[in-house]
Formats: sequence, structure tokens, C-alpha cells
Amino acid sequence: QVQLVESGGGLVQAGGSLRLSCAASGSILSINAMGWYRQAPGNQRELVAAITSGGSTNYADSVKGRFTISRDNAKRTVFLEMNSLKPEDTAVYYCNADIIRLFSRMDYWGKGTLVTVSS
Repeated sequence: QVQLVESGGGLVQAGGSLRLSCAASGSILSINAMGWYRQAPGNQRELVAAITSGGSTNYADSVKGRFTISRDNAKRTVFLEMNSLKPEDTAVYYCNADIIRLFSRMDYWGKGTLVTVSS
């Protein structure tokens, strides 16, 4: 079994900051890319940021300069530092990871953590 467990969501005022974490656990050989997606009510799920195992990153234009993704490979954890938050950042944030196990390679998703930014 593989699990991705997110933490760090909550309610914050506009201009504030939050740090999300996502830890992978289970019978894992290695993890390729890890990323954060978000889905606001009525919207499709969208990529926020992603990071390769080597540390290369990419960001949605809407969060560039405000959000930073990082990872700790030894702890199988990915982080999302969110600064200068805006009400339009309100969404459920999902962790995603491309995980290699003994006989498979699959995308796994966390259950999501809610981020609410008040104006």
C-alpha cells in the first residue's frame, strides 16, 4: 500500500502564508516527480507546482514568485510554501507523486487539504 498524506491547510487572511506538506509512505522503491494540484469549487483540478527528483521545478503562472515547491527525498516529503496568498488561491490542494514500486509505476494522490484565503 502507498499513501500520500497532506497537512498544513487552513484559514488565512489575504497576504498571509501557509506551508503545506505531503509525506509518502508504503512499499516504495523510488519517487520521480512530485507535485501539488488544486481544485476550487466549480473548477477543474489544475497544476500548481511540480518538482523532479533532481530538484527541477515548474509553476503555474498564477503562483510564480509567490509559491515555492521543495522536497526532502530522504523523508519522501514534498512541501509547498505559499506566500502573499490571495482569495483566488482558495481551493483543496492535492499532493501527487509518480511512484515506482517493485512491479509497478503509478501516479498516486493524497486526499487533499483545504486552503481558505479570506479577503
